[in-house]
Amino acid sequence: MSRGSRVALAVSVVLSALTVTAVHVQQRRERERLHRGVLRDLERLSQKEENIRLLEEQITLTKQLKEERDKMLMEKGSQQS
Repeated sequence: MSRGSRVALAVSVVLSALTVTAVHVQQRRERERLHRGVLRDLERLSQKEENIRLLEEQITLTKQLKEERDKMLMEKGSQQS
């Protein structure tokens, strides 16, 4: 095997190894990015459920407050009569 052939073979082997390594690194990063996306989606879903719970709690408290206010107004009105 001539010297030029050996150099060409060595360069080909090195470039192939670098290409394979780069593809594996890229795939790992892509997998991690996708996983972070899933975690973000789960966090958003959890936050949405918490917001809905808080909204329902606020609606309930508002109804109670209105009922108490109406009751107080009725009592005040009956006291004035």
